[in-house]
Parts: sequence; C-alpha cells; structure tokens
Amino acid sequence: MALIECKNVSFAYEGRDAVSGLNFAVNAGEYHCIVGENGSGKSTLIKGLLRLKAPSEGAVVYGDGLCANEIGYLPQQTAVQKDFPASVYEVVLSGRLARRGIRPFYTKEDRRAAVENMERLDLASLRKHCYRELSGGQQQRVLLARALCATRKALLLDEPASGLDPLVTQELYRLIRGINKELGVTIVMVSHDVVSAVQYADFILHLQRKQAFFGAAEAYKRSPLGKAFLGGERL
Repeated sequence: MALIECKNVSFAYEGRDAVSGLNFAVNAGEYHCIVGENGSGKSTLIKGLLRLKAPSEGAVVYGDGLCANEIGYLPQQTAVQKDFPASVYEVVLSGRLARRGIRPFYTKEDRRAAVENMERLDLASLRKHCYRELSGGQQQRVLLARALCATRKALLLDEPASGLDPLVTQELYRLIRGINKELGVTIVMVSHDVVSAVQYADFILHLQRKQAFFGAAEAYKRSPLGKAFLGGERL
C-alpha cells in the first residue's frame, strides 16, 4: 500500500475548486516534486496531504501506519517566523512537540534527536545562536532539521528554497536528496524550480489547477508539458 495516496481528490475554497482531478500515489522512500505556476494549487495540495484541509471530493489515504503528526513539514516562511527570537537548538527541538503528546517535558530521546539532526545538517556550531540572526540559508537548514525531528517516514516541503541565492539553493537541494537516499525518508516538495525538480526528484506532479502530469521525472522531461516548461515556454 502507498504511503500517501490521492483518490479522485479535489480541494475547494468557498465552493470553487482550487485544484481537482488528483489521482496519484507516493510510495515509501520516493522523492516527488510538485510543480506548476502560481495559483495552480500546489500549496493547497500540501495542506491537504497534511490533513490541514479536507477534500471537497475524494480521499487522501495514508498507508504503512502513517499518521499526520508523524510527517515533517517545512512551510513557506513568513516575515514573523524569520524574526523568531529563539536559539537554533530550541527551534530544532520544537520539531518533537507533536510526538510529545501529553508529556509536559522533552525526553532524552527528543534531545538526542535534535542534536543528531543539527549535526546532520551542519548546525552544531550554531546551537546557541539566535535563529533570527542567521542567514536565509542557515534558517532553512534549521527548519529542515526541525522537520526531521518530527519524522522518520516523510517530509513535506513547501518552496524550501524560496528567496535563497542559487548556490545556497543547490546545497539545500543536495541536503534534501541526501536525506531521501541515506535515511530513506520520503520527500514531497513543492518547487517553482522545474529544472532542479527534474534533476533531483524521482517523480513529477505538474498542476494546472488539475493534474496535468504525473509520472517519472525522465518521462516528464520527454512530455510536451515538460519540454515546454523546461524550455522556458508556457502552454
């Protein structure tokens, strides 16, 4: 059974479809990129996959014992979040909140997970630094470490490289690919960067307020839609 599956899914706002006709499956260990122009339904779909938004039609089904609070989520950052006055360690550790349940304090396992994920993303030396004083790239690595603290199965990332310069962006993409390959964590990432999407992802879901393409990245590159977008044109 797939880890996450959309069966004839649509999402609507005020009675109007934001995105419709979704039929695809994400299996454990795969890397999926969701692409499409602004307003195509990408962020709406991510919220739906997290069960933060209910479908207007169809169903989002979890398999392999997956629960919503076991999915790591890296949303698009707001200005307020970028100015958050906490240490790097505190931000990363907060990724364990959903797992904590009714327990009032973090456990040794929670703290160990935070340290391991900081080390994994080269943040150990920044442990005591204030989050809001970091560069954009450092902040995104902190948030990625935080999301990893929440999961061993799946990460959902909404435009994680937004606002970063090209070199920092490519490094972040390499880190995400490493998490997928080395840890076996399933990745579902929204990206406006179609070129990088086909470089790193196994599968591409292209939205145009509906499911315009779903399949292997290599097949997407050969498709008329993929050729148009990778060539800089728009259909």
